[in-house]
Amino acid sequence: MTDTAPVEGIDAERVTAWLAARVPEIAPPLRFDLIAGGHSNLTYRVTDTAGRRWVLRRPPLGLVLATAHDMGREHRIISALAGHVPVPPVVGLCADDEVNGAPFYVMDFVDGTVVRDVPEAELLDLDQRRRAGESLVEVLAAIHDVDVDAVGLGDLGRKEAYLERQLKRWHGQWESSRTRDLPVVDEVHARLAGAVPDQGPATIVHGDYRLDNCMLAADGSVVAVLDWELCTLGDPLADLGLLCVYWADPGEPTLSGLPAATTVEGFVTKAELVERYAALTGRDVSMVGYYTAFGYWKLACILQGVYARYSAGAMGDRGEAGEFDVFGQQVEALAEAAKATLDGLG
Repeated sequence: MTDTAPVEGIDAERVTAWLAARVPEIAPPLRFDLIAGGHSNLTYRVTDTAGRRWVLRRPPLGLVLATAHDMGREHRIISALAGHVPVPPVVGLCADDEVNGAPFYVMDFVDGTVVRDVPEAELLDLDQRRRAGESLVEVLAAIHDVDVDAVGLGDLGRKEAYLERQLKRWHGQWESSRTRDLPVVDEVHARLAGAVPDQGPATIVHGDYRLDNCMLAADGSVVAVLDWELCTLGDPLADLGLLCVYWADPGEPTLSGLPAATTVEGFVTKAELVERYAALTGRDVSMVGYYTAFGYWKLACILQGVYARYSAGAMGDRGEAGEFDVFGQQVEALAEAAKATLDGLG
């Protein structure tokens, strides 16, 4: 028996049976709620009648890039990192499409706070805000310090030429999902490709590391890092550059669609984040501007793919005609921000 309200993307009866076989104490019927936020893999909160909670992740509805939403890969990463960096405990992976129409995996629900916007940031006190920034950098440094071979992730991806591979990958997505000509995307791609910094030793790269992809404990410390679908091996400074894209200083204007939570008083500044990362890791961060430009450009390419999927109804909600045009505007704004960042490097 399951909750009678159907949820798109979930075969409640079969998923309940699968989960009950792995969590004997589960108390059906289960309630499945799509968690707001995120424009790629779908994330659901699962609640039983005793109030226990889990999180289920599955690919978007419809066709997507062949490797973009590999549930087995994401499950493997989180399982390997357990005990080394804060990640949710994993319950199990279902690779059988017969159960739910697509592979999925389930994690324990971690209690904490995800800060996505200014009102949520204002619920934290000044000490919690500062601690959040400090902890975010500490955890990022810990992620980049993981011995990938020792945890069994040494074959997760190629270790060399990370930026070259990323530039090729996301430009390919841009080409396959473009809905209009936007020369600035191609211009920035050419400039980035022509000035790739030398890469140091490869580390785990989260690929989408930011405040609202982390869950915070009561004191502001990171208790769980979420959304590992873009994780691979490569240049750790790409994570730092993307964090700078998402981290706006107090008083700094933010691009439409980018989080503004860190503009609230009390958060550490972007410069402090970079300085702290350099102190913790000993890495040369003098080229962080390049990596920030790359982060803007990469987001532009990703959002173009999101826009294409929303337009096709692959995210489970087609919405009203023109409702998702904002994504097209954000793509252009991000590409222009990448160009401006490169221009500022001289």
